[in-house]
Amino acid sequence: MSKVIINSYQDFEQYVGKELGVSDYLKITQERINLFAEATLDYQWIHVDVERAKVESPFKSTIAHGYLMVSILPYLWDQIIEVNNIKMLINYGIEKLKFNQPVVAGNEVRLRVKLDSLVNLRGIAKAEIKVVLEIKDSPKSALEETVIFLYHFNS
Repeated sequence: MSKVIINSYQDFEQYVGKELGVSDYLKITQERINLFAEATLDYQWIHVDVERAKVESPFKSTIAHGYLMVSILPYLWDQIIEVNNIKMLINYGIEKLKFNQPVVAGNEVRLRVKLDSLVNLRGIAKAEIKVVLEIKDSPKSALEETVIFLYHFNS
């Protein structure tokens, strides 16, 4: 799959209402979960205690932090699209975030994105992007949300 290349607001406009693409799968390892716990100081046993999770968790395994799944979105997003000719990009917000099902350690996830809307705010492109984080071999996604980016294109 090749990346969508955007060089201007006009390039972006042609994708409104369309799927932009799907990333490669990324394996969510226990090591990645532990590193996230370390970074965020969130050591809840369901995430980091493998032995306890095998016994007490309904998933019989540790699960990734929901916000770890949100945090990997930019990495996966960069596999799908390349936006050029910008002064800066601002992560403006997230709307309608819903965690649909936990990601168990060892699962693989990928990102599917659609450009819901694009508005020109005096030269700044406000892009609302519907994202779904899919879990390999699962009919239910890990999360869904609308991400809002502000792209400041060069004149």
